[in-house]
Amino acid sequence: MLEKNKIKSGKTSRKDAIKTIFRGAGYVAVGGLVWGGYVENNKKTDLVLRPPGAIDEPDFVKACIKCGLCVEACPYDTLKLSTPSDNKVTGTPYFTAREVPCYMCTNIPCVPVCPTGALDVNKLLASVENETKKLDVNKSRMGLAVVNKESCIAFWGIQCDACYRACPLLGEAITIEYSQNERTGKHAYLKPVVNAEICTGCGLCEHACITEIPAIKVLPLKIATGKVGDHYIKGWDAEDEKRLNKTSVGSSTDKDNTGAIEYLNDLEGLFDDEE
Repeated sequence: MLEKNKIKSGKTSRKDAIKTIFRGAGYVAVGGLVWGGYVENNKKTDLVLRPPGAIDEPDFVKACIKCGLCVEACPYDTLKLSTPSDNKVTGTPYFTAREVPCYMCTNIPCVPVCPTGALDVNKLLASVENETKKLDVNKSRMGLAVVNKESCIAFWGIQCDACYRACPLLGEAITIEYSQNERTGKHAYLKPVVNAEICTGCGLCEHACITEIPAIKVLPLKIATGKVGDHYIKGWDAEDEKRLNKTSVGSSTDKDNTGAIEYLNDLEGLFDDEE
């Protein structure tokens, strides 16, 4: 009743005003914490697998309008839209190979529905017939499978070819390397080897891996392949060697080494301790 009378009279005590100010400041602080959490969780992680045909990650994040059409088109529920708790850019499509890999649909339904080109049809284009674009899912480069030799039981000498058998490009993206088990002298190692030029990054191998934590894991290309650096050139590769023409490498003869040579030839005081 007292509060109502204060409101009606338009009079508020100093104490009530201070309470109101602090209450408002509290709301702002809580709101700031919540928003800060969303911003932090929205920071993209480099360890994210995108759908087939995805353009480079920085451009993809800008081009994707978070419409979810690719997710709806996926018949296997492989694709998901990230939430703030996923530590990926919220609303963008991704998949987790260990849970649900890409099953390599031949018609790739997730790509043509993209309205912005974040998923680029041209990256998967096989041919154009009668003005109809034919896509080749095997051109996908969603990532690259990497084998951990320490935890892969095939490298222990235990026979396992689960990843090899699961690969849709059987005998191409993953091959088996045979070698003798010198410890037993009568058994063979059957080691999986990934061909980086052919692997599509579908994740079927990771999904099939029998170890508790997969010994083979699909990583985004830039992380899996690394980067050598432009200053390294393959001298045996004629095409790569052409890059030498674009570099400016100074010759050591251009420098004046007179001072250094005189210093090295200066023997004064060198044998003083022997006298």
